[in-house]
Amino acid sequence: MAVNEHPRRTPLIAGNWKMNLDHLQAIAFVQKLAWNLKDAKHDVAAVEVAVFPPFTDLRSVQTLVSADKLPIAFGGQDVSAQDSGAYTGEISGAFLAQLECKYVLIGHSERRTLHAETDEIVAAKVTAALKHNLVPIICVGETAADLELHGPSAVPVAQLRTALSGVTNAADFVVAYEPVWAIGSGQAATPEQAEQVAAQLRLVLKETLGQDVADKTRILYGGSVKGSNIAGFMREPNVDGALVGGASLDIDEFSSIVRFQQHVGL
Repeated sequence: MAVNEHPRRTPLIAGNWKMNLDHLQAIAFVQKLAWNLKDAKHDVAAVEVAVFPPFTDLRSVQTLVSADKLPIAFGGQDVSAQDSGAYTGEISGAFLAQLECKYVLIGHSERRTLHAETDEIVAAKVTAALKHNLVPIICVGETAADLELHGPSAVPVAQLRTALSGVTNAADFVVAYEPVWAIGSGQAATPEQAEQVAAQLRLVLKETLGQDVADKTRILYGGSVKGSNIAGFMREPNVDGALVGGASLDIDEFSSIVRFQQHVGL
């Protein structure tokens, strides 16, 4: 067995489109992505693929994926901690569930930085997502200043502990380590750096929710992931996939990342 082929963890390659592509562009993109993967004889049992379009695209993506039975999951880029009410601009987990979203990103570094989301807000959103049977992808990561001040893993570990405060061992969730200093910089963490933090995050899962949860929960790496560097990350035993930003908007590049097995010899 290759080092990252844990029998209970199917690799997940997730593309976060951020504020890019309108609903018509989204339809064209998903159609071409599905064609690319079909042409490459993509094994849906071996690698799961998910995309995270803007909220305005979700209905179009849902309709396409459902009608054509495409092997692509999708989810929201954020979710409200509230179910409904006077929360202008917020998106309820109930709405995402009605659109058949499987996943939702929570605690992305841009939400933490640009919208001042605290660890406590992230924890409330995780609880809300699970309430509506969405699988939260809990994003954690440190800035360059955090890294210098606290060292590797300290901040991501603290963020994850708080995010899990309302989670039971029956919950299904994913963890994404995204070093803020690597996002959009073109300079990814090394596979060894990603593995060091991922191993500590898995230890938190074990200490908090038990060995069974630690064994089954997928931990992704995010931050300047490309087709040219995905192989190194996927060779690491505690890295189970990638949360891809800019490269997820390039169909050929994203397809290359999805087909990482061709690069690592798995």
